Amino acid sequence: MAVMPLPTNTIASSANVLKAGGAQLLWSFSKCSRLQPHPRPLAFHSLPLFSADNIRRRRRSVRWLPSFCTEAATPVSVAAGADNNVEDDGEKKMRMIKEAADTLDIRVGRVLRAWRHEEADSLYVEEVDVGEPETRIICSGLVNYVPLHHLQDRNVVVLANLKPRNMRGVKSCGMLMAASDASHENVELLVPPEGSLTGERIWFGSENEKESQPAAATPNQIQKKKIWELVQPHLKTDASCTAMLGVHVMRTSAGVVVSTSLKNANIS
Repeated sequence: MAVMPLPTNTIASSANVLKAGGAQLLWSFSKCSRLQPHPRPLAFHSLPLFSADNIRRRRRSVRWLPSFCTEAATPVSVAAGADNNVEDDGEKKMRMIKEAADTLDIRVGRVLRAWRHEEADSLYVEEVDVGEPETRIICSGLVNYVPLHHLQDRNVVVLANLKPRNMRGVKSCGMLMAASDASHENVELLVPPEGSLTGERIWFGSENEKESQPAAATPNQIQKKKIWELVQPHLKTDASCTAMLGVHVMRTSAGVVVSTSLKNANIS
């Protein structure tokens, strides 16, 4: 049987059409966007394969072929070591709080005598030796928590660089530091370790950090920079009743400062 060759121009024309269609298909597959379906189906079977109308319709329909790519997910920018950065920020904040706490003038004091405030039922007035030439007068709202005789002639922890406050006619020059539970129903004065020297400045940290303790801030600086307000929320007792600033122990040269029995309590 004789095979009739196709005319050269027909073969070339068909090849060009297929080449163009293939290029269009590849172009469509490479697009990663959501395409809408063609508004109406194209009846290619009703036209000759290589008719001009069919070729034009095929070229138009190629642009509407659905993409086989999925949309790229929106990239999330995560810096390398993001967890470490968060941790570093926490460490930086705690270091700042520690530096602020180091400027507090917290001392070992000794109550020489104490009495009830004449104008305020909830206040005691204490005369306290903090290692200065003159004793200090301090008012404390401890009437409902500490019996008066427990205050007499005992060692206490004194925050000494607060600005003096007038408390019902008595000028109070400092604050006795105490631990309290969450409900504030139980309050205990902090206790310096046995053998602590009256007037010794208390610090936070290891034993050798005493030598690097900075000078205490002035009462005006404490008030203006709100140093006590920054530090106080981080003062707690731990499970063994030891007074802590975060992970830093409150101590004197004789040992650590404690609460008598309050664990995991706030200090103020």
